[in-house]
Amino acid sequence: MIPMKYIRDNVEQVKTGLGHKGLPAEQIDQLLAIDETLRSRLTAVESLKAERNKASELIAVRKREGQPADEQIAAMGRLSSQIKALDKEVQTTREHLHTLLFAIPNLPHASTPVGADESANKVIETNGEPLEHTFEAREQHQLLTSLRLVDFEAGVRMSGKGFPVYTGRGARLERALINFMLDLHTREHGYTELYPPFLTTRASATTTGQLPKLEEDMYVTTVDDLFLIPTAEVPVTNYYQGEVLSEEELPVKFTAFSACFRREAGSYGKETKGLLRLHQFNKVELVKFVHPDSSYDELMTLRSDAERVLQILGLAYRVVELCTGDLSFAGAKCFDLEVYAPATKRWLEVSSCSNYEAFQARRGSIKYRKSKTGKLDFVHTLNGSGVATPRLMVALLENYQQRDGSIRLPEALVPYFGAETVEPE
Repeated sequence: MIPMKYIRDNVEQVKTGLGHKGLPAEQIDQLLAIDETLRSRLTAVESLKAERNKASELIAVRKREGQPADEQIAAMGRLSSQIKALDKEVQTTREHLHTLLFAIPNLPHASTPVGADESANKVIETNGEPLEHTFEAREQHQLLTSLRLVDFEAGVRMSGKGFPVYTGRGARLERALINFMLDLHTREHGYTELYPPFLTTRASATTTGQLPKLEEDMYVTTVDDLFLIPTAEVPVTNYYQGEVLSEEELPVKFTAFSACFRREAGSYGKETKGLLRLHQFNKVELVKFVHPDSSYDELMTLRSDAERVLQILGLAYRVVELCTGDLSFAGAKCFDLEVYAPATKRWLEVSSCSNYEAFQARRGSIKYRKSKTGKLDFVHTLNGSGVATPRLMVALLENYQQRDGSIRLPEALVPYFGAETVEPE
């Protein structure tokens, strides 16, 4: 979250930055008004406590001198009652301010393009030429069905729409993609692998910024108040919740495979065909805890690590810099990676690489101790998909399909899949 003191000291900057994210200036004015009320009440209660201390001292003096102190004792009792009532008001006001602060998004970085929505995003780099097949290429949902890689009807029977069942070679190909990416990130990029829980607490989802804003998009177990994770970012970022790292430990780099669960309310039409938009999908995640001074250099390295997946698989992709209006609630800066699907004729997002600066760390109290001074400060957190499998699978199948209906796999996947091609049955 953004510290109240920072908001107080930089009102116009905060209003402008958050205005670019769509937050009305009135919400900042409301915060400032409640903050002023809180500080006024704190001043009043401290003044009353000072009066009570003086009264207590006077009572002690009068008792030592053998003088009556009934009047002073009664006055001190009245002060104590006032202090108790005011302390309660302070606590209520502080909790209200705290709740409102957690609903305020992160400030965008100064380099983030200003824009109202995704139409203002900028394509800053394209790697590889989008493929054009010389034959009538099939779209992903046709390939998945004809090659019997995914049984969508069985998924509907089991759980409803948006829950695909990977079958036979489809399950093996999905597992091959996951293992290939985990090995790449651990062996070549230096990440430590975690296998996190798929359920997380309300506090953990609040740390990363999914709550309170996105609760309607999450699946929740109401009895235990646990949330099915929308991404491994949530449990992995909370690995150090409430902890203090040493400066020498930074950066810490984790990668994790997980299933991801999202309600995706409002999805319809062609968006829901095949693997384009799902309620459950798999993803390999990259999470970094870094020194504030190097977090933007670390963001570029994170992006490069995610891009390497697409480069090795020989897929054309582009890098998109998100504008302020398309940033996530917690994001200060974000780059999307989009692969090209030649039969669907679309660029498909497979990764978002974000710097949250200290926003998540403040919410989750994740700090580091400075080696020279011993003082504590908040780490910066970053994360990116490295990468999500459904749209990667879409691009893989559509790019590597052959005229005879088979799929020729990239060389890097062959050892994991156990064959060079996926042949029609």
